[in-house]
Amino acid sequence: MALFNRKRATETAAPAATATLAADPALAALTGEYTIDPAHSSIGFTVRHAMVTNVRGSFGEHEGTLRLDGANPAASTASIDVKIDSIDTGIADRDGHLKSADFFDAEKFPLMTFRSTAVEQTDSETYRVTGDLTIKDVTKPLTIDLEFNGSATDVYGADRVGFEGTADILRSEWGLTWNAALETGGVMVSDKVKLTFDISAVKAA
Repeated sequence: MALFNRKRATETAAPAATATLAADPALAALTGEYTIDPAHSSIGFTVRHAMVTNVRGSFGEHEGTLRLDGANPAASTASIDVKIDSIDTGIADRDGHLKSADFFDAEKFPLMTFRSTAVEQTDSETYRVTGDLTIKDVTKPLTIDLEFNGSATDVYGADRVGFEGTADILRSEWGLTWNAALETGGVMVSDKVKLTFDISAVKAA
C-alpha cells in the first residue's frame, strides 16, 4: 500500500487519482500528525576510518514530528532534533573527540536539526524528502530517500507508521573538517558520511 498517491501526469488524470484515494480507506486513514518514537527509532551514521574499515555510530536522543498527507505529498512535513551529546560509537574516547570542537562542538552547538521543505513519491513504496540539515552553525539542503515499511496498530492501540532510509553527505560542507594524514597515504577519517534513519512514529489520538 502506498502512503502517497503518485503525482498527476496531466490535469485530465485528476478524477482517476481522486477516485483511487477515495476507494482506499486504509490509505486515507494514515493522514495525520505523528510523533517519532525514540525508543523504537534510530538515527545513525557510517564513516570510513583509516581508509580500510567502517566505523558506525548512532545518536541515542532525538525527537521529531511528521505530518503525513495521503492525498497531497507536498503537504507532508518532517521535523527532527538530534542531541549531539548522545552520540555513541561504542568507544568513550572516540565519542568524546566527536563531541569536542574538532568535530561537532556539542557544548556550543547541542543540536543537529532537520526541517523538510519538499516531499515526492519516487515509486509505489519509496519517497524522497528534501529539507534543511543544520549542523553547528551551517545549514545546507539534504535529500533523504525513504522506504515506507507499512502501518500497524500496536498492542497498546497506538497507530504506527515506519520508514527507513539513507543519505550521503560530505561532512566538510557542514564545517566538520578535522583530519589526520596517514603515512601510507590517505586520511584518518573520510569526508563522506552515510546517514541512516529507521523511524517508527505514532499517530496523535
